Amino acid sequence: MTSLALLMISNIFMTIAWYGNLKFPAAPMWIAILVSWGIALVEYCFAVPANRIGYASGLSAGQLKIMQEVITLGVFAIFATVVLKEPISWRFAGAFACLIGAAAFMFVGRSHA
Repeated sequence: MTSLALLMISNIFMTIAWYGNLKFPAAPMWIAILVSWGIALVEYCFAVPANRIGYASGLSAGQLKIMQEVITLGVFAIFATVVLKEPISWRFAGAFACLIGAAAFMFVGRSHA
């Protein structure tokens, strides 16, 4: 549970770092990069412990990665809708379903703490 919570927080910061600058197209690129780096630093402060704790608890690197990808898509869907005002289409739902399938392949039949 700790890894899941930390990965969720990490992904909120990651999404803001990667896509938040799209709300400010007039900002110089170097400012967008520096601000994104600063936000990404905070993201890493959550992502690194999430992965270390999860791995030490018995999750495989593959399980941690697919968990992160599913969380990323969910966080991004909210961000794209609320912040960027972009609609979520059936294609997004299809991609999410494929990731859920990938997660099932990584988790089903493997015990973890």
